[in-house]
Amino acid sequence: MATTLRLHNSFILEICLRIFLAIFFYISDDAVPFRRKIQPEEYWLYQFPRTPSYYPSRYLWRTVYGAPIMVIGAMYLWKKDITDLKQAVLGVVLSVFLTGSVTNCIKLGVGRPRPDFIARCFPDGAFNDEFRCTGNELDVIQGYKSFPSGHSSFAFSSLGFLALYVAGKLQCFSHRGRGQTWRMFCVVCLLLWAVMISVSRTADYHHHWQDVSVGSVLGMAIAYMCYRQYYPAINKLNSDIPYVSITQELEMPSTPLFSNTANDDILKIV
Repeated sequence: MATTLRLHNSFILEICLRIFLAIFFYISDDAVPFRRKIQPEEYWLYQFPRTPSYYPSRYLWRTVYGAPIMVIGAMYLWKKDITDLKQAVLGVVLSVFLTGSVTNCIKLGVGRPRPDFIARCFPDGAFNDEFRCTGNELDVIQGYKSFPSGHSSFAFSSLGFLALYVAGKLQCFSHRGRGQTWRMFCVVCLLLWAVMISVSRTADYHHHWQDVSVGSVLGMAIAYMCYRQYYPAINKLNSDIPYVSITQELEMPSTPLFSNTANDDILKIV
């Protein structure tokens, strides 16, 4: 009873934290960033043409939110494990909104202009040395939010988390799954999806390569940290079982997780 109450209170706290992160993200997304001065010798970095996004934000959000629903939902239909469903949802939601909050904080503090900044600042081509922008104010504000790439960090925070989740569920890196290429293929496809979203941001001149590189690393790092909060390392034999289930089984010696005592080393989680 005490264990159940503790888990319930912990779950409520986890939900509240994610709500806070979501609110912080959406508020900070509209904040005005630091306006970094552009030196004359840097003009060439920001004189690229303004083009439509190759992977627009509406598709990004469908990916960030839709992919976890499909993948985690499919795993639930397969495993019928409600505990795993809750842990996976907690993990991916934390990964997405923590990444978004950190990304926005860095964007606001750095204020790096985008490659197409001059086209945003002077859409009519009437350039002036004082850099008094004549373009739409909202476009100019967004033009100072280049570093790091939000598309890249979000793509890896969601798809990177799912890659780890699928790798753990299919046990790609334990002896049970090695040598079965289809399992690895599922993981690689998710990572490749994130990579292509990131690369598209340099192709459409919305980000510098440094923005994309740092955003990708940031998103993947946070995804890994969030994943490991709820699941063992993907090379463990129990990588498909959330920590909370393992803990509950260990507290119930009458119903051991594994009937074969020779497999005690499986319960070692590092």
